[in-house]
Amino acid sequence: MYRFACVAVVALGLIASAGSAGLTGAVALPDRTVTMKDACDPATFNAVIGPGACLRSGGVTFEDFIAALTRHGTIGAWHFAPSDTTGQFGQKFVAVNRGGEVHTFTQVTSFGGGIVPLLNQLAHVPNVAPECTNLEQDDFVPPGGSYQQQINNTGTARFQCCIHPWMRLEVQVR
Repeated sequence: MYRFACVAVVALGLIASAGSAGLTGAVALPDRTVTMKDACDPATFNAVIGPGACLRSGGVTFEDFIAALTRHGTIGAWHFAPSDTTGQFGQKFVAVNRGGEVHTFTQVTSFGGGIVPLLNQLAHVPNVAPECTNLEQDDFVPPGGSYQQQINNTGTARFQCCIHPWMRLEVQVR
């Protein structure tokens, strides 16, 4: 019965530890939550980008967004929290969109630009991350939505929003 329970746990995507006599137990890694944040103002963002571009109350006007991005190459209210963390091989990261705009949580080899040329220019990242050129419909996370990504390598894992390329997370994976 014990061996069957351990095999069932492994089948559910948890990591098992192997002993000299086979499976001796399983250790579930807790999911790591990453929050995707922004502070778009719906009236001005929707007027410029189109209806439904921003779904939240109040915030930074589109004009102030562009001005801050032009001055700094980034805008702090648009970010992943945390931006740096540690993780373990096999651990699942769950990115939850708590902002008003659509974002992506895309694993990239190296940070780069995204899919919006103007934002790449203002963020000073002209070279688009190759992974951002191969997005699928389910890679776009709407406000209130979430996206899951399991870490399958050790070393450094990098994630960025392919719309707002200054939104980044770096994970040191053990």
